[in-house]
Amino acid sequence: MTFIDSKIDIAALGKVAVLMGGASAEREVSIMSGSGVLQALRARGVDAHAFDPAYTGLNTLKQEGYGRCFIALHGRHGEDGTVQGALELMGIPYTGSGVLPSSMAMDKIMTKRLWRADGLPTPDWRLVDSAVDTEQALQALGVPMIVKPAREGSTIGLTKVFTAGQCAEAYALAARYDPEVLCEQFIAGDETTCPVLGEGASAQALPLIRIVAPQGNYDYQNKYFTDDTQYHCPSGLPEAEEREIARIVVAAYRSLGCRGWARADVMIRASDRQPFLLEINTSPGMTGHSLVPMSARAAGISYEELCLRLLASATLDTPQGACPAVVSEQSEQQGSPA
Repeated sequence: MTFIDSKIDIAALGKVAVLMGGASAEREVSIMSGSGVLQALRARGVDAHAFDPAYTGLNTLKQEGYGRCFIALHGRHGEDGTVQGALELMGIPYTGSGVLPSSMAMDKIMTKRLWRADGLPTPDWRLVDSAVDTEQALQALGVPMIVKPAREGSTIGLTKVFTAGQCAEAYALAARYDPEVLCEQFIAGDETTCPVLGEGASAQALPLIRIVAPQGNYDYQNKYFTDDTQYHCPSGLPEAEEREIARIVVAAYRSLGCRGWARADVMIRASDRQPFLLEINTSPGMTGHSLVPMSARAAGISYEELCLRLLASATLDTPQGACPAVVSEQSEQQGSPA
């Protein structure tokens, strides 16, 4: 894989901040991810330091001489384009996607609109703003139906609804996390996830992972805090299915303009084996239960190597030196019109 071919000059990486924690609903998982990344980078000799934006202002990154950032933040104010925008203004390169792709990918509704416009398969959905709307969405989308916040991750605020009587509670739970609530058609079948590394035409899918959760419930607890969920990598799916999923995942990644890395979740409908894109995560987990490291390991990339290569790929939307030079005060006074 070309992503890991080149040698990395550790000293050239400079002083590195591993951004972790933050103030989102996924703070706990972010700390686990960031701690793993920090340990891996230090093991490779990187001058890496933990940095929690919930307690230290981002402006101190520049003041303290950080040269680049590994973003291990999850959820709001971490992978939604806000931190990326702040780092752009400070001229500090960072891992993962830029401002616009991060913002788009965090918003499941905008993501689905873009994918649908590009001809990529994603389950039908409705945007709702009341319990009554949620009941109407259930009639339109069928049973069961998924109700979730439009801009959260890790299945936070998600409910699988089977009856109209559950709609009010499901809507209220999702609305606690986001005023925009998404109702989505449930796809029954195999649950899979597929990471992508790289950018543009060089973006490549890593091995697919098939997920088998207890009672089919791959929730927050089963994702991060139990060992009951089974992960199959290799997936055990037919080769043609794996190739098709990898194709649409890379297309979905490029549709949003992602770079560096991401992980897309895909359901395969049991009735006809049609894959459907659910969402894409532009700052995936890096915990002991996380899926990108698992897939990378199947491709021959160790956890430490993955962290190092992602850090080396840190960049900016607008490279330093690409902006017009600032006009000096003297020339401004001489050349500006009265």
